[in-house]
Amino acid sequence: MSAPLLGASDPAPFLLFPEKIPSPFVFVSDHAGRAVPDALGDMGVQTEDWQRHIAWDIGIVGVGRVLHELLGSALIEQVYSRLVIDCNRAPGHPTSMPLVSDGTPVPANQAAQETCRAKREKEILHPYHDTIAEVLAERGSRPTALIALHSFTPQMNGKDRPWQIGILHNQDSRMASIALDLLRKDVTLCVGDNEPYVLTDTSDYTVPRHAEAAGLPYLEIEIRQDLIAEKAGQREWARRLGALLPKVWETLVEGPGV
Repeated sequence: MSAPLLGASDPAPFLLFPEKIPSPFVFVSDHAGRAVPDALGDMGVQTEDWQRHIAWDIGIVGVGRVLHELLGSALIEQVYSRLVIDCNRAPGHPTSMPLVSDGTPVPANQAAQETCRAKREKEILHPYHDTIAEVLAERGSRPTALIALHSFTPQMNGKDRPWQIGILHNQDSRMASIALDLLRKDVTLCVGDNEPYVLTDTSDYTVPRHAEAAGLPYLEIEIRQDLIAEKAGQREWARRLGALLPKVWETLVEGPGV
């Protein structure tokens, strides 16, 4: 039997910040970290590229942790870089171990065998998602909404992205519709509806698996990275979301059929 991928000096694949006060929200951050198992070294990626969006969702750790403090909601963070394994992709998904990311080759993935994928899924992806499932299951019949936190690069493929925040949704748009209406009341904001990405059953994994399959309301939130690269911006956007989310929830539960 081959040796495990993660060694004694490697961090656990997730961080769990338990609920501090009763809250309907469970926060998840699929791309919070940029750790790499010691066994993979630098994966053939240059040092400066590990600072870029290809390695992690810049700024989202700060936003998530301030939200956890503000609202008391549980927060589950993925610790390893999306270049190691993208935990918002289903097991076996062709982009879950990117060969090239935004023009940057990832040699360790180009040379990886299927056994490498299996180890990364077993030791990183599955423990993270099992923890999300456990946190949700422990809530029992308590009203719950899954809030997936992400950030996006201001430029992609040479094109500027004007949106400051995007709300992604797929089969269930209940919370998304409310959030979009509330956000658009601030005329200073450029708000994306399924921008800069579109949430689908196959492009994403966390929301389809944990929310839509279980009938839970959810939001997938994308914040532009230049707005949250520094701590001040992270606090500002966390406070914005901390004020927005209770209003979204209140409107949702007051609506018909909830």
